[in-house]
Amino acid sequence: MADPIKVLLVDDHQVVRRGLRTFLEVQDDIEVVGEASDGAEGVARAEELKPDVVLMDVKMPGMDGVEALRKLRELDNPARVLIVTSFTEQRTVVPALRAGAAGYVYKDVDPDALAGAIRSVHAGHILLQPEVAGALLSQEEANSGQGRGGSLTEREREVLGLIADGRSNREIARVLVLSEKTVKTHVSNILMKLDLADRTQAALWAVRHGVTG
Repeated sequence: MADPIKVLLVDDHQVVRRGLRTFLEVQDDIEVVGEASDGAEGVARAEELKPDVVLMDVKMPGMDGVEALRKLRELDNPARVLIVTSFTEQRTVVPALRAGAAGYVYKDVDPDALAGAIRSVHAGHILLQPEVAGALLSQEEANSGQGRGGSLTEREREVLGLIADGRSNREIARVLVLSEKTVKTHVSNILMKLDLADRTQAALWAVRHGVTG
């Protein structure tokens, strides 16, 4: 049996953390390894505990979720971050995705859907609701040049299409019969050539410009 997915809970409301822990602890393939009550503590705990997935609130006192995401990126922490937000905070989701979040769920999410979301982002997928994807695509259209895709090699376009399909580097390597190291190099080249910050932006660029796996 595979090792359980290690999850860190970051939320300033203890009752929310307790509820999340109570549900997640009954999942055979998920293990809650720690909690934090604000962004700064969340970053420190993520560095200490090395979780696979961080459930991160957006609005917290002190360091908020977006700032914490940026800090984790600066530290090159490999944890996948799943934003947990309320429906009324949708406008804060786009900056969080820009900062490196792998997706988001609403605080009233069905428990089984939450577990599914954790498994999905852990597998390398990106979780976006249509309305947020639309907002991100609009920004990409405004900020990115149409002609950048012409600088991609055929192999890079193949990799980009698979990123758009939500495939992890390991899955891309298997599909294209490449090493993971080679795939990582292709991903880095894609981000550099398209002047994008992360896989989320790359996936959205691919969708906008019709590049599919």
